[in-house]
Amino acid sequence: MDMSDIIKTLAKEKTAILQGDAQRIARQHGEGKCTARERVAKLFDAGSFVEMDTLRADSNLVAGYGTVNGCAAYCFAQDFASCGGAMTKEQAEKIQKLLNMAKLTGAPVIAMLDSAGVKLSDGAAALPLYAKVMNQMARLSGVCPLISVVMGPVRGLATLLTQVCDITIQVKKTGEVALHSALVMNSEKGVEKTAQSLFGAEIMEKQGVCALTAENEDEAVALVAALIDLLPACNMESAPLVDEDNLNRIMVASDADDAAALMADLADMGRVVELYAAYGEGIRTALCRIGGRTCGLVVSDHQADNGRLTVENSKKAARFVRLCDCYSLPVISLVNADGIAVPCQCKQGDMIRAAAELCYAYAECTAPKVGIICGNAVGAAYVAMGGKDMADVSYAWPAAMIAPLTEEVAVQTLNEKEMLEGENRESLMAAYRESCGALFAAKNGLVDDVINPAETRKYIIAALEMLVSKHDVNLPRKHGNLPL
Repeated sequence: MDMSDIIKTLAKEKTAILQGDAQRIARQHGEGKCTARERVAKLFDAGSFVEMDTLRADSNLVAGYGTVNGCAAYCFAQDFASCGGAMTKEQAEKIQKLLNMAKLTGAPVIAMLDSAGVKLSDGAAALPLYAKVMNQMARLSGVCPLISVVMGPVRGLATLLTQVCDITIQVKKTGEVALHSALVMNSEKGVEKTAQSLFGAEIMEKQGVCALTAENEDEAVALVAALIDLLPACNMESAPLVDEDNLNRIMVASDADDAAALMADLADMGRVVELYAAYGEGIRTALCRIGGRTCGLVVSDHQADNGRLTVENSKKAARFVRLCDCYSLPVISLVNADGIAVPCQCKQGDMIRAAAELCYAYAECTAPKVGIICGNAVGAAYVAMGGKDMADVSYAWPAAMIAPLTEEVAVQTLNEKEMLEGENRESLMAAYRESCGALFAAKNGLVDDVINPAETRKYIIAALEMLVSKHDVNLPRKHGNLPL
């Protein structure tokens, strides 16, 4: 064969691969899902995607690199239209190669997951495949942003890959994250349920498995693009600085109990990407820009059990703080929490570990930290989130209270004699609150200053400008022992 014949043969083989099996593709479309290559084409800038190992047989995977809104990124997309996207030796090797390239060049990795699992005929030989991929993803964690998108079934050991990623997005109606099959779950519960009702996006969001849910694949792709726009390419680079809002803008929101309004008013152009919205509702976590800089917001939601720390919201906030610290994103904490929730006796240990995990995450974080006490900062809420010894800069609103106990509990505990003697309970509570108020806190060095709520954004931006050159490192060690 001469060169022209070789080129024609090569082109014919590539065309057949790129076109895929028409019948299987039609079935994929019939289930409301795009093919792997269609998903990749939607994510990457037109003409920028370069596919790797296109001719590699039996991989059931599309892998490559390109640009997303001008930012370099890597992606691997499991191809359900090819053998159900089954994990094979060839697929694992392609994923490992891509992850290694991301490590060497420093760029985000997007994993589009849609697979029926491994080939059962492979038996135990399939187990090391997940171990190899998991090992490389774990080592890349904190080096390059890892984003997984659950677009179809993700079953068995593959579910663990979603949790190694920094952020997981799950598509409603088609995405499933299932450690066991529906058959196993139904046999245990004795009630016939569908896979979506057991493993769908709404269920997984409430359990903290996925950080974001999308109505469809187009929305999922848009969320990935928004995240890449906010995050740095790797831990050695800074997130893009985007000047799009007035640095001196005065805030309108001043209700410490309205967490959603505060988050929107703080963020540039009111745009926030909230993570784990349906999980651990006493604390809200979101990525946004403030003064052009990407920041992580950790905001107490006083409307959810007075913002008290629970096992779920403590773990959620701890994971989010660690995510921000991985990529040196400033952490802005707005505290309005009445301490720790009182769990049942059987969960005391869980609550202790979760609260310690939250404190540990803040203490270990070397990224810039700004604390705003906008309401109550009772007990562990002050210590972990907004205290002067945890934050680089700490401010309080005039009506804030920093105290070891809420006024109700304090009066009941400390003023029992006075109440028996007829003193007014409300007066005692007011006196206690004043003795633990913002002015007292500032005079005693518990916060740096008491500020006008309307100027909170200006103070945060000024602090971030000052902290941009912050250089703080932990003592030399392999890693700390997080109280999991």
